[in-house]
Amino acid sequence: MFDTDLYQKVLGLSAPWRVADVKLDVASTQIHVHVEHAEGSQWACPYCQKKLACYDHAPERTWRHLNTCQFQTLIHARIPRVECPEHGVVQVKVPWAEPHGRFTILMERFVIDVLQACQTVKGACALIGISWDQAWHVLKRAVVRGISRKEAVAIARIGVDEKAFRKGHRYMTIVSDIDRGTDEFVAEGREKASLAAYFNTRTPRQIEAIEAVAMDMWEPYLQATLEAVPLASSKIVFDRFHIMKHMTEAVDVVRRRENRLLVENGDDRLKRTKYLWITSKENVPPKRRAELRELRESDLKTARAWSIKENLRYLWSYQTEGWARRFFDGWHAWAIRSRLEPVKAVAQMLAKKLDNVIRYYSHAITNAVAEGLNSKIMSIKRRAGGYRNPNNFKIVIYFYCGGLRLHP
Repeated sequence: MFDTDLYQKVLGLSAPWRVADVKLDVASTQIHVHVEHAEGSQWACPYCQKKLACYDHAPERTWRHLNTCQFQTLIHARIPRVECPEHGVVQVKVPWAEPHGRFTILMERFVIDVLQACQTVKGACALIGISWDQAWHVLKRAVVRGISRKEAVAIARIGVDEKAFRKGHRYMTIVSDIDRGTDEFVAEGREKASLAAYFNTRTPRQIEAIEAVAMDMWEPYLQATLEAVPLASSKIVFDRFHIMKHMTEAVDVVRRRENRLLVENGDDRLKRTKYLWITSKENVPPKRRAELRELRESDLKTARAWSIKENLRYLWSYQTEGWARRFFDGWHAWAIRSRLEPVKAVAQMLAKKLDNVIRYYSHAITNAVAEGLNSKIMSIKRRAGGYRNPNNFKIVIYFYCGGLRLHP
């Protein structure tokens, strides 16, 4: 089999395209495949598919293909142009690459797979032997392609969360599909308009199909949802992860205040104990459980705050809403009588928003999916050393967490 026949089959070319020549450059470890077409061929307009004669040719272009052994494979061709009565002079499509692509379709698919596996553009570049700009171009094209293919389906249960983009209170608002485990929408900021922008992309039927919304107690998100979603007050569930985060922060404030007073009196019992108090009881390292047990049995205010925090976790363990409300009444009374101001503040906040906290018993959803996706995003962000451009950060979120069909 001649080289031209081999690459004709490898590239899957058929008439009018044919491999005219194959050149091996050992010094540069490259194989150059020159593709031509038969004279007098008819070409389809890429917009209306009308068959037309060749008008002229665009300058020769080069595409990177999958390697042949250790040799880079480069395809060279001049693409015909046609003069369409409706669309003017336009360049026809070629079977081995997408319009404006720098790689063949097979190579682009391979780059996408490596990017997904490495979860960093730099790592993919090192493995494949392409530049950062080339890899980013493929990633960006894949996201545009995936979003254009995305079907406008109704999403029954959504999660709303924010993700820190940069230091200095720079945030992204992220809307997730809880059932599919994908990020569906990303917007800059965490204002009311940030979430409202998502609802504005949905049709009235899709808005009505929303059955439950898990979110933290951030007021702008609450107001945006109440204005956009019918009967939203019965669909909003304040996420227990964020509620426990508020309570954990209150315990840490109590610890810091008490530690300052103890240190002044020569008592260092609370030094280096921060993570004992903010960690869930079952996640405390075995080697430190005896230390925590001893501190819990003391008269420390921090120990009292920790007990109140741990007890709050039972709010989500009941079978019915009625029993959960009875539990909260007792817990709230205990927290208010604790004389620990940070703890009292959280208890009062939960009492005001209790209906949407207890709504968990109607919808049984949390933002666990969103938090898992956020952890993945954070990991990717760390590998990349952070992102300066918010649009690039959005693209990365959609690429890795959007559940899009990315391949050409």
